[in-house]
Amino acid sequence: MNLEIVTIGDELLLGFTIDTNAAHLAREFAALGVRIVRRTTCGDDADAIRDAVQQALDRTGAVITTGGLGPTADDQTKPAIASIFGRGMVMDETILANLEARWLKRFGHALPDSNRQQALVPEGCTILENRHGSAPGIWLEDARGRWVAMLPGVPREMRGMVADTMLPRLRDRLPQHGPVVRARTLRTANIAESALADRLGELARGVDGLSLAYLPGNDGVDLRLTSYNKPAMDTERALRAAADKVREKVGRFVYGEGDDDLAALMLADAGARGDTMAVAESCTGGLLGMRLTAVPGSSRVFLGGTIAYANEVKTRELGVDAAVIESQGAVSEAVARAMATGARLRFGSTIGMGITGIAGPDGGSAEKPVGTVWVAVDLRGEVRAVRAILPGDRSEIRWRASQLALDRLRKLYARDEDATGWTARGN
Repeated sequence: MNLEIVTIGDELLLGFTIDTNAAHLAREFAALGVRIVRRTTCGDDADAIRDAVQQALDRTGAVITTGGLGPTADDQTKPAIASIFGRGMVMDETILANLEARWLKRFGHALPDSNRQQALVPEGCTILENRHGSAPGIWLEDARGRWVAMLPGVPREMRGMVADTMLPRLRDRLPQHGPVVRARTLRTANIAESALADRLGELARGVDGLSLAYLPGNDGVDLRLTSYNKPAMDTERALRAAADKVREKVGRFVYGEGDDDLAALMLADAGARGDTMAVAESCTGGLLGMRLTAVPGSSRVFLGGTIAYANEVKTRELGVDAAVIESQGAVSEAVARAMATGARLRFGSTIGMGITGIAGPDGGSAEKPVGTVWVAVDLRGEVRAVRAILPGDRSEIRWRASQLALDRLRKLYARDEDATGWTARGN
């Protein structure tokens, strides 16, 4: 089944709200074998809504909308789509009674007149129960089998209705044992997209009929394998075999799959080895410590950290030699190494990680441009350091620096000294 999504709201077009609804719908329906072939966003204008949904219906005959079901004047979704089907609007007394009871229970007074319009529905529609909010969903279908499902725009409500109502409804319309859309993602770090393509060679364009997408981000480049036209059992087998082939080519750079977080993985690895961690951060300002402490149970491994932004703090709290800072600069290999060792000794951990760099937008030079970062890892007195020139704005550089530190610990554990890629310029 092919399906289109139309997300509705001026706030989406203006950029004040990020459209997470369409992404969630695409992921959920792909697992059923429903393929999202187009996503459209329009504002809270009846003509725009009608045009977007009409065109989507003409292409696929199956459309899901989110947004525009609320009580205010800009909520135009229901009447606009009803007009496509030649339906008028009627008051649903059951919905109205439920709204009145809900309002009285929650707020202690009668339902405002503006909220009554939430009980107006297209003639002949099917009501989709919303157990997570006040606005019910609407299903409209014509004699040709073309349909539109209207869901609320509030993400929590929309996701609840997808799980409760939409997935079971669509599952019943699909043939059993039909093709599914499934994906498998390998997460890499410390290697550029172009370098990955070079290593993959003939696999770079796809693996055994499965598409291969490159998804660069602050964590690194994700490699997503996708199958569109196989039954579920065959799909899982094909994805597993394709992932194995990709790992053969780039395995040393793969740190996880799916939504794996490198901070969580390294905490688990360190804990299994009986290690503890401490950090010393300059340009990242505590970001590495934040990432580690965001992981439940991290207190079993992570002991603490120092934000040594000023040079005097590096000297006083971490024991960095002031003369070294004076001669080599705060952003240098010697300072990063001293910070890592200082963190390990100060907190009594077995691992110390130090980060110092220039996150910008100012402060760079020809010798040390913005994005220059030194990262060091001290593992029980064995220290390794790497210099990186990281791309991006200030927030991106800081995040990438924290990811680089975690990846250097991973490499040190694996005894992998390969530093190929844009995140490393020396060892």
